[in-house]
Amino acid sequence: MSTEVQVPAKSADSRLRKRIFLVDDHPLVREWLTQLIDQQPDLTVCGEAGSAPEALAALGCASADLAVVDLSLEDSTGLELIKGLQRLTPTVPVLVLSMHDESLYADRVFRAGARGYVNKRESAQRVVEAVRRVLDGKLYVSERAAETLAVQTAHGQLPGRAAVERLSDRELEVFEKLGQGIGTRQIADDFCVSIKTVQAYCARIKEKLNVGSATELLREAVRWHDAKLSR
Repeated sequence: MSTEVQVPAKSADSRLRKRIFLVDDHPLVREWLTQLIDQQPDLTVCGEAGSAPEALAALGCASADLAVVDLSLEDSTGLELIKGLQRLTPTVPVLVLSMHDESLYADRVFRAGARGYVNKRESAQRVVEAVRRVLDGKLYVSERAAETLAVQTAHGQLPGRAAVERLSDRELEVFEKLGQGIGTRQIADDFCVSIKTVQAYCARIKEKLNVGSATELLREAVRWHDAKLSR
């Protein structure tokens, strides 16, 4: 990832810099983001976390102006973390930085309370642009995702909307974990719920996807997950 970014001519006084808190379970991504942000004269990283519990424990004490959050965390999900951060620090806006498909997740992250969504495939300049835009009190989303959201607003849902998009946030998170090869017991542990609760989610997912068995559900989840990775 390149970190060559055009920046505005501003004072490098750290007291004038906006403070950014990073949440990503990949140390290399946090390192790259720290280097990218700290080289900006108007921005600085004030803290980081590799998990949702760490973020919830540290962000309140970090005096952050913005939290940059990944959607995929080992011990939780970004959607649940965004909701938790909104309850804990409602004045700190959240920008999502993720590899997930914007067409599926942009609407979900905004409904969870985030103020922006930028894909990790975007250039460093786009990432910095997104950070500054959200700090300015505006929303940030790519042109492609903006068109998708506009259609959803106008029509209630996308014409020909994929069945997966009709899953609730939690159902989608369970479906994704199934696609990663994670069993129901581990999913229950990850979400701090009972196995019966996970099984209930699976039953609703099967109904919405019109699949008749657990084997078919697992096959569809793996196929969907693999398709995401190949994009």
